[in-house]
Amino acid sequence: MASTVLNFRDVSVVRDGNTILDGVNWTVESDERWVVLGPNGAGKTTLLQIAAAAMHPSKGEADVLLESLGKVDVFELRPMIGFASTAMARKIPRNETVLDVVLTAAYSVTGRWNEEYEEIDVRRAQRVLSEWKLDEFADRRFGNLSDGEQKRVQIARAVMTDPELLLLDEPAASLDLGAREELVGLLGGYASSPASPAIVMVTHHAEEIPAGFTHALLLANGAVRAAGPLAEALTSETLSDTFGIGIELTESNGRYAARAV
Repeated sequence: MASTVLNFRDVSVVRDGNTILDGVNWTVESDERWVVLGPNGAGKTTLLQIAAAAMHPSKGEADVLLESLGKVDVFELRPMIGFASTAMARKIPRNETVLDVVLTAAYSVTGRWNEEYEEIDVRRAQRVLSEWKLDEFADRRFGNLSDGEQKRVQIARAVMTDPELLLLDEPAASLDLGAREELVGLLGGYASSPASPAIVMVTHHAEEIPAGFTHALLLANGAVRAAGPLAEALTSETLSDTFGIGIELTESNGRYAARAV
């Protein structure tokens, strides 16, 4: 049975007099997989920061996993949220083995030190690596991997703790075509599983939306331009409005492509 994992009510974020998010109303259920699209500076990453309980709104109310930000110990909340982003990747020591990058998620740390891990944690990490086609890289150094491999390691780390909410900030950014398609295919398989948590993925490109995603939120200038099931919220018209340029959207077998017209 689905439950509400995110509930934003009139959420705004203002920094140094600049409005980054403007009156956002948004609800995410546990069986939904959302893509968040919008131009640079639209507020997408700020939206994820609130969803990750890493930032409080300036105005409005935000519930994360049924807990109201500002009234809950976020340090108890954050372990239930998986978050993969470039900012997180920068915190990972380059000489850390891939297995330890994933394993240390059990303690919410980056960089293995003197923690003791149970055998069940090691087996779980090995299974997650296998699911993301990384088992052959377990003993490799994180810093020696390709961009695509590092992105998959970040996601494997994010799902290691079996989170109730998975947040992905531009997981396919900077990848070449082959690496992107491999990652999008893996994400599509993961998103299609009923056992997977709610997913929110930020991207700039419709081509990066995996099959199996169900909903879209379009942001421009911090405000919601469209939100809802993909077929309703993601159209040529809504993309054109969001990006301020005529865009034609096409769909084939659950994958999308967009181009200017």
